[in-house]
Amino acid sequence: MAIRVGVIGAAGRMGLTVCAAIAADKNLELVAAVDSAASGSIVEGLTIAKDLRALADAKVEVAVDFTVAAASRINLPWLAMHNVHAVVGTTGFTDADLAEFKKIFSSSNCIVAPNFAIGAVLMMRFAEIAAPFFDTAEIIEIHHDGKADSPSGTAIATANRMAAASSSWAKDPTTHEAIAGARGAKSAAGIPIHAVRMRGVVANQEVVLGTQGQTLTIRHDTIDRASFMPGVVLACKKIAENKGFTLGLDKFLGI
Repeated sequence: MAIRVGVIGAAGRMGLTVCAAIAADKNLELVAAVDSAASGSIVEGLTIAKDLRALADAKVEVAVDFTVAAASRINLPWLAMHNVHAVVGTTGFTDADLAEFKKIFSSSNCIVAPNFAIGAVLMMRFAEIAAPFFDTAEIIEIHHDGKADSPSGTAIATANRMAAASSSWAKDPTTHEAIAGARGAKSAAGIPIHAVRMRGVVANQEVVLGTQGQTLTIRHDTIDRASFMPGVVLACKKIAENKGFTLGLDKFLGI
């Protein structure tokens, strides 16, 4: 039996791509699509519903949420209350949000991933592995100009993992910024993150690490939103096996 999947935010750019990927997979069945801003529209042969009740009516087993943090804070408690597994690509959550999701998903399961592109997940892992061997590091993330939050969830997650992997980071030598913020935002362990918002791109991230006599650059480029779909499809298939709350796709990939 195919897994019954619903998509929240179905009319957005990511939502439309998710709907197409689910509809194309023989082990998944797209049975509901929700988007309050586009109710009545058609996606993959389904009429987009206005509210979450459509997920229950369609007996959805897994719901995919690619919306915004404010909407997900409403959507996820509803999914948990109705015992629906959640696959979440929304970013901009606080630590308090994540703690709440961990608390409420007891009967059903939830994964929140800052990035579903498998290459991006590997980039974060590689940066984590490299961190203990370098003294300095900076993260540059570049996203399309429609992205509301900055820095990206992927950049924050990368910095957190690098900071956890090493406590031996050199101090920033800057004593004066001619323009405030020129050195970027200081994240975990003081690792600077530089957020770029630009037309013509989807999502790119570069991690530059340096130590005496050498640098290492780890870069991932998202050319098309289709890059996220293998990870989303994988999460839909494996979410039932991974109990409770999971942060990041690593566990599902076995890395």
